[in-house]
Amino acid sequence: MNGPWPVDLEAVRAAARRLAGRIRRTPIASSPELDARAGRSIHLKCENLQVGGAFKIRGATNAVLLLDEAEAARGVVTHSSGNHAQALALAARARGIRAHVVMPVDAPSIKREAARAAGAIVVDCPPGLRAREATTRTVIEQIGAVLVPPYDDARVIAGQGTLALELLEEVPDLDTVVAPVGGGGLVSGLACALAEAAPHVEVVAAEPAGADDAFRSKEAGRRLEQTSPETLADGLRTSLGHLTWPVVRDLVSEVVRVQEEEIVEAMIWLFEREALVVEPSGAVALAAALQTGFGRRGGRQRVVVILSGGNIDPSRRTAILNGRSDPAG
Repeated sequence: MNGPWPVDLEAVRAAARRLAGRIRRTPIASSPELDARAGRSIHLKCENLQVGGAFKIRGATNAVLLLDEAEAARGVVTHSSGNHAQALALAARARGIRAHVVMPVDAPSIKREAARAAGAIVVDCPPGLRAREATTRTVIEQIGAVLVPPYDDARVIAGQGTLALELLEEVPDLDTVVAPVGGGGLVSGLACALAEAAPHVEVVAAEPAGADDAFRSKEAGRRLEQTSPETLADGLRTSLGHLTWPVVRDLVSEVVRVQEEEIVEAMIWLFEREALVVEPSGAVALAAALQTGFGRRGGRQRVVVILSGGNIDPSRRTAILNGRSDPAG
């Protein structure tokens, strides 16, 4: 495979074999009403129904299974606002090893408690990527655990890419995949796999306008870090990684920005019309696909939207659905 890509199709296929029987093959949902509203055929890949409530279990499990015995004995550590923390804790527990997760103090309480319930030792840190990384380094120095990054890691990216293999079987005529982008692990895994397996399929990234480093990076032609993100979508407040940025630059056709009210509208539609509970980050891709101008750019007639996660505190979901949302989360 040409290009500076972190994984190739064989790595993704190997990850799929490794994950067989360990994760769920999540369903595809669709409705005539949604198709009519969007003006095209929309298929929802429900990773909100995945083990751990998000796609993150794919990459975390693949990474943990690839540890050799000496590495596994040291345990694992990561930093995460929530979904990767829980996923790594679940993957570590399944292998019988310990997991430490560094979480910012403003991480959603439901995600913090889910990581603890899965057996992780939660270490608090101040908000912001630099604080998360610094605290993680301290944990590594103290206990010698093996780092499993939330997105900027080939093992993790390959695991997330297994979604692409499922989509090609489930929606054989698809022409576009829309996925949320924060650190870029999910969209990079999809793009790397599809570039070889189905190069005709367009990969579109979606992100909040208040946390638009991927959009700005693509416009500038260089990686720009996230600065003071303001969005409900707590899982998308981080910056693109050094491995994921070249993939977004070269293999992702477009980054679509969505407004906060569009995210909330997508959440409401999914909950009221499809009985699907998604967190704000999980609704961002649908919000992008429902924009008026989305279908005018290229063919985009058979579209898969990734609902990336559903881990949201019930009281916060109620507040958002009632229009009392707080961008700070």
